[in-house]
Amino acid sequence: MTACRPFKKLIPYFCNTNTITMAVFFYFHEINIPLANRRRLKRFISSLFKTEGCKLQQLDYVFCSDEFLLKINREFLHHDTYTDIITFDMTEPERDVSAEIYISAERVKENAEKFGAAFDYELHRVIFHGALHLCGYHDKSPKEMDQMRAKENENLQRYFNPDNEQ
Repeated sequence: MTACRPFKKLIPYFCNTNTITMAVFFYFHEINIPLANRRRLKRFISSLFKTEGCKLQQLDYVFCSDEFLLKINREFLHHDTYTDIITFDMTEPERDVSAEIYISAERVKENAEKFGAAFDYELHRVIFHGALHLCGYHDKSPKEMDQMRAKENENLQRYFNPDNEQ
């Protein structure tokens, strides 16, 4: 069964997924947020998958508003709550990872303020969080949440302090 692709309704795909072995794309739906060093970030996300032993075919990040993500949450997951991220894994059996990740910029900003983090740092935490879900990490139980947070922190350290890797 193929999962629904909410964003496919909004933009056409400009690539033939049969000829691309790995690709990360960023889209901004009715918002504009700072996302510096996009090429470096795309390479890092691709390396995250490789480090975790996963092969990536295509990953679309869609940065959007709270209201847009709430609409998706209601329509596709039947949850009537705001969230910072929703990940749609459309990977077919025996194929490389193919997914869409929706991130609410407003929720990320609110969480950054709540936890005393810079917006850019919190944004990258959520970006890596979605990728880690696609690599098989979960966050339902306290043990899983601890493991997820540790992997997020590891990747944040690698991304923001590449010369100080442990």
